[in-house]
Amino acid sequence: MKHFSIDEADLKKVLAAALEKGGDYADLYFEHAFNNSLGLRDGEVNSTFSGIDYGMGVRVLSGDQTGYAYVESTELNDMLKAARTAARIADAPAAGNKLTLGLKVEPKNHYRIKQSWEDVSLKQRIPFVQRLNDRIFELDERVDKVMVSLSDSSTHVLFANSQGIWYEDFRPMVSLAAVCVMKQNGVYENGRAARSFRMGFEFLTEAVIEEIAQETIAETAILYDAIKPKGGEMAVVLGAGGSGIFLHEAIGHAFEADFNRKGTSIFSDMLHKKICADFINVVDDGTIPYNRGSLNIDDEGVLGQKTYIVRNGVLDSYLHDRISSKHYVIQPTGNGRRESFRHAPLPRMRATYMENGNSTEEEMIASVKKGVFVDSFTNGQVQIGAGDFTFFVKSGRLIENGKLTMPIKDINIIGNGPKALADMTMVASNYKMDDGTWTCGKDGQSCPVTCGMPSALVRKLTVGGDN
Repeated sequence: MKHFSIDEADLKKVLAAALEKGGDYADLYFEHAFNNSLGLRDGEVNSTFSGIDYGMGVRVLSGDQTGYAYVESTELNDMLKAARTAARIADAPAAGNKLTLGLKVEPKNHYRIKQSWEDVSLKQRIPFVQRLNDRIFELDERVDKVMVSLSDSSTHVLFANSQGIWYEDFRPMVSLAAVCVMKQNGVYENGRAARSFRMGFEFLTEAVIEEIAQETIAETAILYDAIKPKGGEMAVVLGAGGSGIFLHEAIGHAFEADFNRKGTSIFSDMLHKKICADFINVVDDGTIPYNRGSLNIDDEGVLGQKTYIVRNGVLDSYLHDRISSKHYVIQPTGNGRRESFRHAPLPRMRATYMENGNSTEEEMIASVKKGVFVDSFTNGQVQIGAGDFTFFVKSGRLIENGKLTMPIKDINIIGNGPKALADMTMVASNYKMDDGTWTCGKDGQSCPVTCGMPSALVRKLTVGGDN
């Protein structure tokens, strides 16, 4: 509270104002964020940015309606104005309940850092960016241009609600990315690699620089041998790691409880029903140490936790915030997330992944007469209601007569989420988390997420290539 120059009496006054029209529930979300970035192009750092964001938001729930207002201030009068604006969602007489703040919630810290970005100068950051640039040039003589970006943030959060719950959290984040452009016989290709974690300055090491440099070169070099295959329906082997975006887009959004509560998700009537093979388990987890998608406690006061969405082939749980959990009469799952204090929380994914199966990637590939192996995606889209999805695949390989053959590039994979999940016939035991810079958009808000999975075989999907 001292950080935001407020005290317990202020919190009680603002919460009381938020409920003076008779709302069922109110919460206050305070945020103070420090953001920095620098970019390297043409061999030198030539862009930098630093910003500070500060303010608080007030949410009032009345039935299934939400009132929300925010201010870029923590002056009491400003906060009271925001509270009374949000309170207008309700029109019943105030209940007159006496507000109290209970004991502070002390969540387990899943991202305890060694050195805060707030204590690190720009001069200390630059050598790592320069070293990544130099290393990529060292690895392949075809490299023509390199772009490197480093961004970090340190966010202080304070939360209190009308149930007496309050907590504070400190949320670090760092992202390091490189784009490599190669030139060979007048032909240009590009590849990208990135890592992002909830870590401090200790993230920047020679090991992570080498890892990103090697991956960037590999992602680019393979494209010179790649072809665009003929399209059609065929078997698809999803490679471990980055194919987790398939889970996120094709089925993950459809498991978010607001879509199901409103009946717009294709999974709205499938809770506790069999939707895929017994060996498939899909998890959304906020407790993975240092993971980009992890949360010690979510943005509406619910402890970070591990949630099984699909357990042994059965749809076990939706991803809930406080509104949907009240509707379904269950406990929230810690998925209430917001982009900043300017936004009300929504059910959002955190780190979404599939657990290991009992097959091997080699067995999957050997079982496919004609198909594709894909492991590098750039984006995807899904229609929540119908479950139809499309993904752009940056690179992969053909599978012919049970063997990996020619590299492929620039194809689309098209299908239906529930059907693709039901058509998943094998899952390997090579689980990998993709720790890239994944960001999820929903209702105009962006949140950091991660995704991962072991290799998996989908019996049939539509591959958009050359015909």
